[in-house]
Amino acid sequence: MQFSYLVTFESADLAVRIGAEDFQRVADIVRGTPQLRRARLYTPESAKDYYTDDGPSPPFAMQLDFDTLAALEAAIAADGHLQAVARLALPGLQGCTVTQQVMARRPFPVDDPVGRTPADSVPCSFLVHYPGYADDFDAWLNYYLSHHPQIMRFFPGVREIEIFTRVDWVDAMPWKRVHYMQRNKLVFDSAAAITAAMNSPVRHDMRADFEMFPRFHGSNVHFPMATYTYML
Repeated sequence: MQFSYLVTFESADLAVRIGAEDFQRVADIVRGTPQLRRARLYTPESAKDYYTDDGPSPPFAMQLDFDTLAALEAAIAADGHLQAVARLALPGLQGCTVTQQVMARRPFPVDDPVGRTPADSVPCSFLVHYPGYADDFDAWLNYYLSHHPQIMRFFPGVREIEIFTRVDWVDAMPWKRVHYMQRNKLVFDSAAAITAAMNSPVRHDMRADFEMFPRFHGSNVHFPMATYTYML
């Protein structure tokens, strides 16, 4: 298990996009973060899910993975390395609401983790978050972790499954803190592969299991995102 720093730039303006130069500036800073193990930078994609349509994806997001919570908190402290990202002027993202959350990252097995993304493209992730609350969170989480990723494994073309669960953390970043009760992420070779998986029979199995969840409030939100990975 690792700890992930999850940052999302959100905007109702569909014209908002991060430019190539600004993306590279963020990537250069992120890649220099002490004790960072892996970085995922996300830009919006489009895919069709049989059951949900949550609108356009956010214009930019980050997932930064660390081996320990202490290492992560050092990076987002008042004198932390990632303050340099917060200080950047990113013209394409002006006016965005920026949210942050630290979570425990729980990987789950897949049957075929070897990606087959074309050379001129990048993989695509299906990012999901549950913003609400459960009547009995312990029961909800226990059910979810012991049932739902086991069904996700059978999605055609899924290369990676991660479930993110809550932790308490300290930071000095200028961004809004959120406390979503859970997130998950599925990685595929492309947006088209997400569409195929989300319209496969496995999607109906997922929906049937969703109906069995212990009672919770707030539903869930799904966004396909092009995924750029930097291993440190």
